[in-house]
Amino acid sequence: MPAGPTAYDLRPMRRALLIISILCLLAALLWPWLTRGQWWRWIGHLPGDIHIQREGFSLHFPIVTCILFSAVLTLVLWLVRR
Repeated sequence: MPAGPTAYDLRPMRRALLIISILCLLAALLWPWLTRGQWWRWIGHLPGDIHIQREGFSLHFPIVTCILFSAVLTLVLWLVRR
């Protein structure tokens, strides 16, 4: 029995990398269309996102946006794996 990983062990990783690559390519191709209009401006500006501005200092931490994206991504991945 070989000590290292076999091609069978790496199949899920190759599949995940291929899907991520395709999604990145689609996002890049659709970017000019996706950025038209105002529908995407709410990203990072939800109630609960932290914005601190002081003289010589600025902090932006979109915690609620991150939680929302995490929940949506979890739901999508759960549905795909079903």
